[in-house]
Order: sequence, then C-alpha cells, then structure tokens
Amino acid sequence: MPSKDRATHLTRRGLLAAGGALGLGAALAGCGGGAQDDKGSAGAANGPWTFTDDRGKTVEAKSVPKNIVAFVGTAAALHDYGVEVKGVFGPTTVEDPKTKQVTPDVQAGDLDVAKLTVIGNRYDEFDIEKYLGLEPELLVSAMWLPGKLWYVPEASYDKVVGLAPTVALEASATTMAKAVQRHADLAKSLGADLASTRVADARARFEKASARLRAAAKSRPEITVMIGSASAELFYVSLAAKSADTAYFEELGVRFVKPKVDEQGFFESLSWENVDTYQADVIIMDNRSSAVQPADLKTKPTWNRLPAVKAGQVHPRVTEPIFSYDKCATVLDDLAQAIENAKKVA
Repeated sequence: MPSKDRATHLTRRGLLAAGGALGLGAALAGCGGGAQDDKGSAGAANGPWTFTDDRGKTVEAKSVPKNIVAFVGTAAALHDYGVEVKGVFGPTTVEDPKTKQVTPDVQAGDLDVAKLTVIGNRYDEFDIEKYLGLEPELLVSAMWLPGKLWYVPEASYDKVVGLAPTVALEASATTMAKAVQRHADLAKSLGADLASTRVADARARFEKASARLRAAAKSRPEITVMIGSASAELFYVSLAAKSADTAYFEELGVRFVKPKVDEQGFFESLSWENVDTYQADVIIMDNRSSAVQPADLKTKPTWNRLPAVKAGQVHPRVTEPIFSYDKCATVLDDLAQAIENAKKVA
C-alpha cells in the first residue's frame, strides 16, 4: 500500500502485495447478495435505506445516502455501476517528480478526480475538516484487516467513524467474483440500475473473460506465474490464496509459485541477491504508484537474469482491483492473453 515511509510501507505491503485472508470468510458468507438486493431496491425508492456490509454490520438511514465519501478504488467501482461520490481518500493523484505534472492514480479508474474533493491522497492522510464540509451521509471503504476501513488513519479512526455511517467491503478474504458482486449489491442499494445496458454488457464481458482465463489455464498447465512487487531494497513474492484477485485466478486454474511466506502469511521478502529463488514463466508485477516498476529494475542484474524477464513475459498486476465487472473483465482478459502467449522458459 502506498506510502513514502518505507518501513511503514513494508508492513502494510503484505496486506496488499499479497493480500491477506484474515478470518472473515464466515462473515462474508453470511452477507450474501440476495437480502441486500431486496433491501437496496426498497431503499432506492425514497424510503428507508439499509445495507449489511462485510463486517456483518447492518447500516441504516432514513433515506438513500447521497453525500457519499469513499476510498478511491471503491468510489471507482461505484462509478462504474452508476453511483457517484462527493469525496475520496486514498491514492487519487500522482505527481511526476520531473515534470511536476499531476495525473490520476491508477486506482482512480474512470473517476473525474478534478471534480472530487480529495480528503487525503496518502496513507495516514485524512482531512477531517474537508470531510465534515461535505456533510457526509455515508463513508465506504475496502476492508483488508478484519473490521477496519482501509486508509482511515488509526490516530483519528474513532473520530472519523463517529461522524457518519460506514460500510466496509471485503478486499482480501474473498475472491474477485464475490467482491465484484458485493460492490454491485451496494451500488444497487444506492440506486444503481444493474439491468442497464452498460452494466449488463460489462457483466457479460466479465463472465466471458473468466471463461477465457479458465480455458487458458487448462490448455497451458505447464505455465507457472509468479506474483511480484518491488521496492528498492526487497522483492516480494506473494501467495495467491491471500488476495481476492489471485485467489480467483487460482480458482480458475492458474498455477502460481508458492513462496515460503513470513509470519504474516502473505508473502516472502527476498533480497535482490536472492531474487532468483523462484523461477516462473510469467511474472505479474504490482502496478501501483507505490511500487518500483519493471522499467526501473533494469539496473538489477539478478532481475535481468530471471527467465520471464529475459523472455519479455513480465506483465502488470492490478494489485488493488477496482471491483466492477468492467475493470475486472479487463484484468482477466490481460492475464488470459499473457498465459495464452507465454513460452515455457522456467
């Protein structure tokens, strides 16, 4: 997870670079889409609103919330379903250190960030005064730690959650397909038309892309994929089962390198001298602005010696997916294509 503080960044990276199944499976199973769909339909019609989130917490309001503030990736998913927010927090914009040009962060998706109030752009950054100025009726965020709202700072956590109702949607102890459905459930409760052509077409593409990845994995069982993330000091190899996206890929049959994870259980940290501990035919690398990108690793001799690197079989990984049918369909298609075209090199 993005941070300029490297020591803190490494602690949190384990929750995102590898994900982290942290015991919320039961809570998630108890929060299926059916009941929320019914309640959401009622809420969308000016009456009382209610939604049960992935903490198992039922959130209620006298009417459907309109002034919504959300973690940027969650806001991007709601946008794809037709629900707009007033404010965002989390990695929203990135500044080029050379040109000073500011552009939307990869996690902002199709959001028009210039029209949004940014409450905070980094971890531990959350402007409470700006938040209050939006008169928030609902705060929505991802959940990477049990019961916790992603990117809401610990120091002001209790104060923030006391200012407006909150909803948490699981991002770790689940699969991509389930996470996409839960974001759709919330969007529907907030008035989104999931039967619209835009959403229906995106869902069809998601299902087609899932089938394509399953077929690619089945036809190329010899291809091994490694999940990587880089910092200046270390290379991280993640365990597929610990993150919603890669857990789903594995469910579809993709074969992943299985690292000897550390005590957190998410990933293995390797020095650059030991980056060749694992061999893979394809490497998918953390695409977030917080991670060192492959183009900047060319000075690392051990990186250049990896079979997948020499073969040009390194691809971006959307480590924090935008859980909409539209965005996840693209993620699935990209990995399917990478596997279909991969040469056996490891």
